[in-house]
Amino acid sequence: MFFKTLANVFRIEELRNKILFTLAMLAVYRIGFWIPVPGVDQSALSEFFQAQAAAGGAAGKVMQYVAIFSGGSFGQSTIFGLGIMPYITASIVFQLFGSVSPQLKKLKEEGPTGQTKIQEWTRYVTVGLCIVQAVGWLTYISKSGLVYSQWANNPLWWVMGIATLTAGTIFLMWLGEQIDRFGIGNGVSLIIMGGILTGMPGAISSLISGFDPQDPNKMGWMGLILLISLFVMVVAGSVLLTVAQRRIPVQQAKHSRGKRVFGGQKSYLPLRVNHGGVMPIIFASSLMIFPSVVFGFLADSAQASGNNVGWYYDSIQWLSSSFQMGQYPYILLYIGMVYFFSYFWITVQFNPEEMSKQLRDHGSFIPGLRPGPRTAEYLEAVMERITYVGAAFLSVIAVLPMVASSKLGIDFTVSQFLGGTGLLIVVSVALDFLQRVEANLLMRNYDGFMGNAADTK
Repeated sequence: MFFKTLANVFRIEELRNKILFTLAMLAVYRIGFWIPVPGVDQSALSEFFQAQAAAGGAAGKVMQYVAIFSGGSFGQSTIFGLGIMPYITASIVFQLFGSVSPQLKKLKEEGPTGQTKIQEWTRYVTVGLCIVQAVGWLTYISKSGLVYSQWANNPLWWVMGIATLTAGTIFLMWLGEQIDRFGIGNGVSLIIMGGILTGMPGAISSLISGFDPQDPNKMGWMGLILLISLFVMVVAGSVLLTVAQRRIPVQQAKHSRGKRVFGGQKSYLPLRVNHGGVMPIIFASSLMIFPSVVFGFLADSAQASGNNVGWYYDSIQWLSSSFQMGQYPYILLYIGMVYFFSYFWITVQFNPEEMSKQLRDHGSFIPGLRPGPRTAEYLEAVMERITYVGAAFLSVIAVLPMVASSKLGIDFTVSQFLGGTGLLIVVSVALDFLQRVEANLLMRNYDGFMGNAADTK
């Protein structure tokens, strides 16, 4: 059944062309991954960040986080080194301010014209963020001795490096827009997913090298079976979390026109259990970098000063060790931040008053509730309850890679595919892609991947 449906995908010329175009654009993205920025010692840079990641340094944590959006090219300083992250950051900023800024609200209400204007502003902010991040990145690697000496003090190299990294991100943004127009799926999300999946061969290689049933210090058959079982369970849970809904029954009011009665249909209002998607984990992960970096810096400063006694030194050392990835206080704070940003995101994005007003204007109501403020209160209460459950599930998936890495001794390159931001992004983007392909198949009277198309032949 699956292979028959897959064959039907390529029988439809329009759908086939969209899929091939999307794959071609992703191939262009991967080609750019291997084009380095001139003047940077790539071998020294790679060795430096591998050492940082192995030692759990701050630079290694930042690199691992940014690699989610850049496919690891940030650590290799290629033309796509900044990835698509500046564009994502700018988009999130405008989404957040769109609910509090009267000017942005007015633009949103103007429809496509207003959205085009907001998109234009997003691009300008993206360019500014690219310049700032490029300057910071080039300054860091030049001070670390990872740039050839004849280039480091050359102003033209700085201009070239900043322009190259900025142009790389803008080109990725353009690639995403081309996929949106001529391909299938969300272009930016597919680029992010492509960057995440590039780490899978390395994870498989690390798993194979660490597997030896004859060596008690390496993973055996039981560990391998447990790891595969965990992966299947987490993927299934991520799919469930992505598609889970709380369906609120909605009744359409009846009205008469002459001798005929219209309306009265029953439907439902779907409220997603994980309304914030992957955004709470992204916000929490980015902010959790700062405690470990700050406390680590204070601990190093205290040790370098020679003052190795006293409550201050003991407290700083405890905070530095406790807020490393995988430690109990770190995990507790991480879970708390996931909950906070889950509720923060629905506060910004979910508007029960507006939803209640739309139901009333369309002549619909929730049975047993008076249209207006009472309906808005009910929707808000339901959303708060299901967000609590969604945030709990999101917290489990977020902390599972850290627990597996620190407590079970699994390499982080392997454990990161057991949960976290990367896995949720891959699952959500893959589901969205399959749903779009399914819609194209059903529209042309072909059976979809779920096999639920009506047979009209």
